[in-house]
Amino acid sequence: MSRHLSVPAGGSTNLRPLSEISSTCLSNIRLVATDMDGTLTKRGKFTATLLQALEDLAASGIQVLIVTGRSAGWVSGLSSLMPIAGAMAENGGLFFPSKNQKPLTLTPIPDLAEHRQHLATAFKQLQTKFPQIQESADNCFRITDWTFDVAALSFSELQTLDNLCQQMGWGFTYSNVQCHIKPQGQDKALGLLQVLREYLLEYSPEQIVTVGDSPNDESLFNQSYFPVSVGVANVLEYVNKLQYQPAYVTTSAEGEGFCELSSYLLKSLEIPRS
Repeated sequence: MSRHLSVPAGGSTNLRPLSEISSTCLSNIRLVATDMDGTLTKRGKFTATLLQALEDLAASGIQVLIVTGRSAGWVSGLSSLMPIAGAMAENGGLFFPSKNQKPLTLTPIPDLAEHRQHLATAFKQLQTKFPQIQESADNCFRITDWTFDVAALSFSELQTLDNLCQQMGWGFTYSNVQCHIKPQGQDKALGLLQVLREYLLEYSPEQIVTVGDSPNDESLFNQSYFPVSVGVANVLEYVNKLQYQPAYVTTSAEGEGFCELSSYLLKSLEIPRS
């Protein structure tokens, strides 16, 4: 299983600007699998420009699938209200098709109450060494994982938390928003591959572009799974800490970077913006 924190400081990067991507490659894309926080948002909010970009992509025949670490509770509403094909929650734990309020579990959990108790115990163990960490406000809406605020944790402290979780038999990742205690082997790429295999069979890897900005998006940048991946510009904050790096990077950060990618996709299809 790949680790999220294993790249040595000062590691090299081969990021190319999005402007170098070929129009042929872009014209093949029919599904955009994208992170949400820091990738679709701008300073934590959706913008009118972002929502228009999603509408334009849908009208062009390019579907968008949100792949987020956010909780099942949050994602349930998003998947039904936004012009998207669906959304994955909890870093690959669950899938919400756009027209189905009931989540499809990607990580098998035989006994939910027992699973939540085990996660709570693991969190309390972490608090004995890091008393400052606090449970995230949305944790009560979660099913497969347990989250706490990333706050001002240093990279060294995040590495220690990762190691402690591994010793307890759990996986660990983090984003610009939260830290996640999760089942080992649960990540965005594996969850997305399962969704493609079982629910969205019409898309080949060459028809998919994956998009993200944080360490919990790292598996989406693994080119052995997804040949075409894009980081919005704020990924540069983390890029030397990632084992897998995006193939391309946008000029703009956050949601504006996603809109930059959307513009390239629409131009490759010669579809005018509305």
